[in-house]
Amino acid sequence: MNEIVLMSDPKVAAIPVRECGERLVDARGSGLLVDESRQDAAGHYAHVRRNVLERLLSAQTALPDGLRLLLVEGYRPPRLQEQYFAEYAEQLQAENPQWTDEQIHRAASRYVAPPDVAPHPAGAAIDITLADSSEAELDLGTRMNATPEESEGACYMDAANITSLHRARRRILATAMSNAGFVNYPSEWWHWSYRDRYWALVTGAPAAAYGPVTR
Repeated sequence: MNEIVLMSDPKVAAIPVRECGERLVDARGSGLLVDESRQDAAGHYAHVRRNVLERLLSAQTALPDGLRLLLVEGYRPPRLQEQYFAEYAEQLQAENPQWTDEQIHRAASRYVAPPDVAPHPAGAAIDITLADSSEAELDLGTRMNATPEESEGACYMDAANITSLHRARRRILATAMSNAGFVNYPSEWWHWSYRDRYWALVTGAPAAAYGPVTR
């Protein structure tokens, strides 16, 4: 598997954020399928930046007949991002007591972005997959949010240990999302973002337009 730039890479943190002030909007009722499995009392999971939602709807129109996008999670409050990262780092430390703090931080960032650069708290990232015409979620090779350890690396977008059907479905998702302006985090086939630091690094933009939002 080709070397990828992880969220923990200093190049990501070095990207400046020039917050544009665009508001978060609720994707429910927009015409986009929204999975309630990550639902929280405040409905944070269903919110994204306004232009992110517009681009998701554009990506959906580019899908083959009979397919739809299924949004699983969008905005994530900063405190929740911190919790997720700390919990996964603790798990990795317990399983690999010989690793240094730097190794733990880097390994954890394959699955949960470090809080200081994470795109979910900026309303810039979405965890998304495909559904069929009956609104049933399709299998793209792993469950949503499968860890690298659990999936033996099949969670990577370009994983070799998936079937040709799963690879074709990922290609459909990737084509629609990329053409709508999103970038993928390569260790998570379901994670896409727009106008955050990672997006700016990949696209060569001079700065990110979306920074953390506290609600």
